Amino acid sequence: MTRVAVYGTGSWGTAFAMVLADAGCDVTLWGRRAELVDAVNTRRRNPDYLPDVELPAAVRATTDPAEAARGARFTVLAVPSQTLRGNLREWAPVLERDTVLVSLMKGVELGTTERMSEVMAEVADAGPERVAVLSGPNLAKEIAARQPAASVVACRDETVARGLQAACHTPYFRPYTNTDVVGCELGGAVKNVIALAVGIADGMGLGDNAKASLITRGLAETTRLGLAMGAEAHTFAGLAGMGDLVATCSSPLSRNHTFGTNLGRGMTLEETVAVTRETAEGVKSCRSVLDLARKHGTEVPITETVVGIVHGGVPPMVALKELMSRSAKAEGA
Repeated sequence: MTRVAVYGTGSWGTAFAMVLADAGCDVTLWGRRAELVDAVNTRRRNPDYLPDVELPAAVRATTDPAEAARGARFTVLAVPSQTLRGNLREWAPVLERDTVLVSLMKGVELGTTERMSEVMAEVADAGPERVAVLSGPNLAKEIAARQPAASVVACRDETVARGLQAACHTPYFRPYTNTDVVGCELGGAVKNVIALAVGIADGMGLGDNAKASLITRGLAETTRLGLAMGAEAHTFAGLAGMGDLVATCSSPLSRNHTFGTNLGRGMTLEETVAVTRETAEGVKSCRSVLDLARKHGTEVPITETVVGIVHGGVPPMVALKELMSRSAKAEGA
């Protein structure tokens, strides 16, 4: 039986632990808070994030990072992206030397503009054959309800990707393999920023034409940046690109869409943060995505607009007028 450690007891980490157990893995879920860990072990519940979901018996929890790491073929990291570096520094000494690090995170690190796979490789001194990402249209609450979903598992070593695929393949969760780690990660990170933009449009009462335009041009923006970084174009037409973008931009279960909607309705950043229970990755990552685009000489006007609204205090209506008044150009530009 494949042993898997999952670090992070939020909704997605917990839901993916359930997927792994349903696929036949022996799963240890690491959490920082003893009361939540106890609830998982005694009541088979995560009362804070998925209170109505009964977790399989093959999922157990611990507050001890070393206990979680012991014997793990895969080590899944499901913490907020901006906390990964500090957390992984703490955990790295106890991880198995050959364990494959798997990122469920969809962000770009502030300051360094590093993708999560780059942070993992750097902090854990892991080669490309030990670094993988999972990305796709994976709304945690739907997966926790065992509703059908598909995803992409990406690793530069295709054999490792196939091994991870087998470890999380269930009748309701269908993973596909890919070797384009850069494209899969970038699709997951930038779609959060575009979802903020679509949420803002929703909150402003704009129509479906506006939202469809943002989604489509957002995909073009993501693809343009991805190609500049060496990603493959077809990745952005797949589950880790268009699939994830559509789900995150259209679902009320999306944290980033909901966050944007509140901003579009006139709430301040501070007010929106106060009513948001879980991390909306795009709120911080929009700045690092913009920095990344500038580093690669790539135009990302929607991302710039989101940064202006979220962190620059630009009123949404003013930002919309600025975005719409950009110089006309060919669609492929």
